[in-house]
Amino acid sequence: MTKEHKDEDIQSPILDETQPHQINAPSFKGTGIKMQDPFVNEYGVVIGDSFYDSPNSPLNNWSDEVDPEIMAGDEWIHPTNDIGWNSSENLELLEAKKKPKGVPFMHPTKDSSYGKD
Repeated sequence: MTKEHKDEDIQSPILDETQPHQINAPSFKGTGIKMQDPFVNEYGVVIGDSFYDSPNSPLNNWSDEVDPEIMAGDEWIHPTNDIGWNSSENLELLEAKKKPKGVPFMHPTKDSSYGKD
């Protein structure tokens, strides 16, 4: 496989710290996790562009000689644009990283609702 993509040729699917192309795309906004751009792995395959159609991909060059194990490992997984983020467990991890929103109109030292209930 040869490297045919240049990093500057890759279009990023990131919009407002999310991947809007995924129906249940998580928002990374407020989690402290920075959305990362797509990258080209050591096999010349674009990872994280959401097109899943690199000319060098084993999926586009499949034959009896291709060992599926070639697609195992971290170089095949995008850290922020991966379908795994849509799982309920990973969505919970993201939600736990978000800072809690303050109570609107709350005074820092006075409880205006004291004795009202």
